[in-house]
This record gives sequence, structure tokens and C-alpha cells, in this order.
Amino acid sequence: MSGWMQHLTIAPIVLPLAVSAFLLAFDERRRTLKRIMSLGTLAALIAIATLLLWQVTDGFGLSPASAPYVYLLGNWPAPFGIVLVADRLSALMLLLSSLLGFTALFYAMARWDRSGPRFHVLFLLLIAGINGAFLTGDIFNLFVFFEVLLAASYGLLLHGSGAERTSASLHYIAINIATSLLFLIGVAMIYAATGTLNMADLAERIPAVPPGDLPLLEGGAAILGTAFLVKSGIWPLSFWLSRTYTAAAPPVAALFAIMTKVGIYIVLRLSSLLFGATSGGAAGFADNWLIWAGFATMLFGTIGILSARTLTRVAGHYVLVSSGTLLAAIGIGGQALMAALLFYLVSSTLAVAALYLIIEPVTRNADEEDRIAGIAEPVFDDEYTGALEENEDEVGIVIPGTIAILGGGFIFCTLLLAGLPPLSGFIAKFAIIDALFRHAAITPTSWLLIALIICSGLATLIGLTRAGIDLLWTPAEDSPPRLSVIEVAPIGLLLATCLALMIYAGPVFLYMETAAGALGDPSAYIEAVRGTPPITKAAP
Repeated sequence: MSGWMQHLTIAPIVLPLAVSAFLLAFDERRRTLKRIMSLGTLAALIAIATLLLWQVTDGFGLSPASAPYVYLLGNWPAPFGIVLVADRLSALMLLLSSLLGFTALFYAMARWDRSGPRFHVLFLLLIAGINGAFLTGDIFNLFVFFEVLLAASYGLLLHGSGAERTSASLHYIAINIATSLLFLIGVAMIYAATGTLNMADLAERIPAVPPGDLPLLEGGAAILGTAFLVKSGIWPLSFWLSRTYTAAAPPVAALFAIMTKVGIYIVLRLSSLLFGATSGGAAGFADNWLIWAGFATMLFGTIGILSARTLTRVAGHYVLVSSGTLLAAIGIGGQALMAALLFYLVSSTLAVAALYLIIEPVTRNADEEDRIAGIAEPVFDDEYTGALEENEDEVGIVIPGTIAILGGGFIFCTLLLAGLPPLSGFIAKFAIIDALFRHAAITPTSWLLIALIICSGLATLIGLTRAGIDLLWTPAEDSPPRLSVIEVAPIGLLLATCLALMIYAGPVFLYMETAAGALGDPSAYIEAVRGTPPITKAAP
């Protein structure tokens, strides 16, 4: 990569940071300018992420030999300087975060960006922090980017009004401050055991760590991993997630769908780099813990879906099911399972983000105070108990256009999240089950994961179907909600992307397989980081 192209790796961080700083110079009366600049920034990030994806795959040729791109900040070589690394996995996550950010911000323009000051500034800062977490090549700067995205998320979560939103936000802030402390303690212990925090350098040094220092290394990794698992919503550290996502404004909750995946991404990245098959005595560290914690999270999320009384609670518990599935699959390991895991990660994140955007117009006729606070009315309400009986003799009732649009999108989301054929959710779950059967010897843990995947899908189908019947298809006295193009378009874009995943599942899976292969053999990542020299100026 030469010329201006070499700066593409840092652009997903610098661009939203620069635009957010520029927007601070304008007050809230310049809302149109802020909207244009923010949406333009997110559109540019989608183009940059696509171009990076094209670069790391040699023009979408998916060559296994294509190496990651390394950017040396300050022109200092690793491990002494700060490095950013764009490979297949990070480029994929960049594209996913940019797409979610664009659709959520577009949806917010309907009215949510007017509910408080500095919405666009906070939104872009959150995107910059997420992108930095995906690109960073060392653990300390991972902490820095985590703090950037968390600080922005605090402001976005508090954006608006309502006692419940404020209460949930304060709990969320307290929990994340505590996990940040755990993060620093884990980083300090890993540095004490290895003398470095660069990920590629750690991958080279960990196999040579003396046996006497392994407890310090593994203890630091466990504390660090706990911080990531809290952010991923792992049980029993997930008590904050459903309430927080319920309280958030719909576009904020949709963007938060990828924040749990940041924790999943870091666990996947560090487990493959630092605790892979070539890591000596530390190989396979905590795999069994990930498996059983993932199972417990899936079970907890499944029960939560069945017991939830609001759509936002159903969506929040599905996020837990998704996180548990991913963590259990990471613990089991294997290239085929990793490829299926990545496909599931993309499909489930897009689908749950679309569901969060659909929930608000579906529940718009709920009590105004609860709606502003981010809480929908109960899915099952006594006022509906006789509704069907009163209207059962009516024939040919006309379905309003908004109900038809919302109903169609809701059904699409239900099929995606439940994993019913032929959509991408089914393809992802089928690929995970197929990969488990393709193991040399299928184990009881594999059977348990298969059972939990099927049961969680059935629970999701039940929970969302009964919610849809009560909120969409039961005759009600209130008039149907009004929808604008600004609200419909981003939902349609997310669902169209999921449809494209189904249609082009073959090429997408080929990409996932090459990304999983690179995770299984991190030598190319290590060589790219360690072997990238500083740029020297030509003599005049």
C-alpha cells in the first residue's frame, strides 16, 4: 500500500475524531449542518472499510497469502511504538460498525438527535473508539480506545429524559468504571510477566515464559478477560445489559448491539494470538471456562426471552444468547467453527440492530412517559384480552400500510433471530452445527451447544411471535403509528444486508474461512507487525 492509501488504516479513527471536534464549534441550532457532516462521515467510513476489505483480500481474491496492513504511528517500529493492524477480521468488523453507525444515525434524525445536546459529537466519538479497538495492535491502547467508546456511550445512554434511563445509566457507568480498573490490573500483570504489551510481541514471548511466571501471566489474562466478558454480557456478569439496552434510545440501543461484539472480538483476537496451539504452557488457557460460561449465558438468555414482558427485554436477552453462542464456539475452537462463528456474529448483530429500530414504532402507542424512558408497554396487556372476540365476526379488515410495513419487518427479524430457513440466521446456525459434527470426535459439549442453539431459536420464535400478535395483529382502539422514510429506510437497509448475506452466502463464507484460517495461524499477523520497517525519506 503506497501513497495516500497507506493512511487508510488510521482513517477510521482520525476521521470521526476530527469531525466530532469540528462539530463542537457549532451550537445545537446548526442541526442540519451536523446531520450532513455526521452522515457524510459514516458514509465515508463505509467506503474506507470496504476499501480496506478489498486491500486485505488482494482485490477480493481471498488469497491466503495476503498479509495484514500495519500502520506505525509516529513512524516507530513495533514493539516500541503504537501500531494499528488491518487484517481480514478487523476490516470485517470495521465495515460492520460503520454500517450500523450509518443506519442508527440516519434513524436518529427522525427526532432522537433532538432529545439532548451534542448527540452527533458523542455518536462519532463512540464510532472512533469502536474502530480503534478493532484496529489497535497493543493492549494498552486497547484500554485507551475502550475508555473513549465508554465515555461516549455514557453520554449517549443518558441522552433524553426519564428516571429509568438515568437510573440504568448510573448503574452502567459504575459497572464499567469497575471493569476499567480490572482492565488496568490485568494489563499490569501481563506486562510484569512478559515485559511487553504489543500483541504480536506477546505472541512471540509467551511460549518462552518460565513456568514460575505462568500463574502471573494467566492470572493477568483472567482478570483482563473478566473485563472483556463483562462488556460481552457473559453470565453471571450480565445483569446490567438487558436493563441498560432497554433504557437506551432506539438508535443508541441499535448501535450498542456491536459493543458487546467488541468484547467478543478481543477475546477471539487474544485467544488466537496469545493462547493458541503454539503458546507453550499457556495454550488453550481458559477454553473450558469460555465454553461453560457461554452455555450458562445461552441458558440464561433463553429463559429471559421466554419470561420477558416487553420487546426491548426480549431483544436484550437475545443479545445474551448471541454472546453466549459466540463465546462457547470460541472455547471449542476449530477453523470451520470459527468461520461459522464469524458469519453468525455478522448476521445476528445486523438482525438485533434492526429489531431495536423496529421496536420503537411498534410500541409507539404505549404510554408516552414510558416510551421516552425507553420502556415499552407490556407485551401482554389485559386490555387486549377480549379484542379478538369483539372482532372475530369482522371480515376483510383492511391492514393499514404502516402495520403492513412494520409487520413485514418484524416477521423478517423474527425469522432471522430464530434461525429459520432460508435466511442468513439459519445459514449461520446450520454452519455452526455442521462444523461441530465435522470435528474428529463430537463431544458432549458439542451436543450441548447444538441443543442450546435449537432451544434458544425456538424460545426466540415463541417470544417474538406472541409479542407480534399482541402488538401488531390484535385490533386496538389507537390509530396506527405514523412512519417516516427516515425511520423505514435504515431498517430496510439492515434487513436488505441480511438478505444479501443469504443470497451471497458462498462468497461471504469463503471470506470467513480465510479470516478463520488467519486466526488459526497467526504467523502472518506476527510477521507483518514485527517486520514492518519505519518509512525512510528519500535523500534529496
